[in-house]
Amino acid sequence: MTQRCGFVAILGAPNAGKSTLLNRLLGTKLAIVTPKPQTTRRRMLGIVIEGEAQIVLVDTPGIFAPRRRLDRAMVDAAWSGAGDADLVMMLIDADKGIDADAQRVLDGLAAHKPRAIAVLNKIDLVDKAALLPLAASLDATGLFQRVMMISGLSGDGVADLRAHLAAAMPEGPWHFPDDQITDLSERLIAAEITRERLFLELRQELPYASTVETDKWTDQPDGSARIDQTIHVERDSQKAIVLGKGGKQIKRIGEMARAEMERAFDRRIHLFLFVRVTEGWAENREHLAAAGLEDEGA
Repeated sequence: MTQRCGFVAILGAPNAGKSTLLNRLLGTKLAIVTPKPQTTRRRMLGIVIEGEAQIVLVDTPGIFAPRRRLDRAMVDAAWSGAGDADLVMMLIDADKGIDADAQRVLDGLAAHKPRAIAVLNKIDLVDKAALLPLAASLDATGLFQRVMMISGLSGDGVADLRAHLAAAMPEGPWHFPDDQITDLSERLIAAEITRERLFLELRQELPYASTVETDKWTDQPDGSARIDQTIHVERDSQKAIVLGKGGKQIKRIGEMARAEMERAFDRRIHLFLFVRVTEGWAENREHLAAAGLEDEGA
């Protein structure tokens, strides 16, 4: 059979379920998933094999109205990820429908006019009678070759989506080895694991303006690895929240992140976390670059 290979950019509003769907398509956890909107900040690749097709999924940050340099860099990363894709998959939260953020993505697609499909996600949360008018309105835009319905959480409809994506890929050799699932380095994956744990443990207590950098990765003679990371927050009050009383919170975050890293990297991990107040890090080009983002604005 003829090999196929291509890039599929996943676009959508914040919390449309892009990272959940990426993990479901991969069959393993790669992208972090939290209740906080705009959790995904950088473009990342997830590589799926379906029959003779290699589908390179480009998970992008949610597209929203940017306010800070960080916001602009995230939106730039989303459209950049779609720029060279063979197919754009717009994910829509079926429960929210076409809200302001989803309309912003539709407007962008109308301007760029890529080859695209629409995927209604979270259909398990919506009355079936409400899905058909929503699908019809998306079809009426003329922007999409097809409108599909899935639940990234339950997996309903995902097998059909995988098959459709595989068939839509152009003929050609695979771009990656068959055992590679992402282009992210281990250092970046480790930073993402700790950032996810921060969000999950602190929820609404910690504002959105926090980030994690892997400062050093040291392979040990016994096969383990020492990972030194810095958690950047913007104020002393936020640092106190991350540390917790007597350092209990940071200890718990470290323990949970270390366990997740050991599962991800299949080796023993020694994790050392340092919390630093870095005022205005979200407006700092160097910190954005360390997070895998570039701001094209002034």
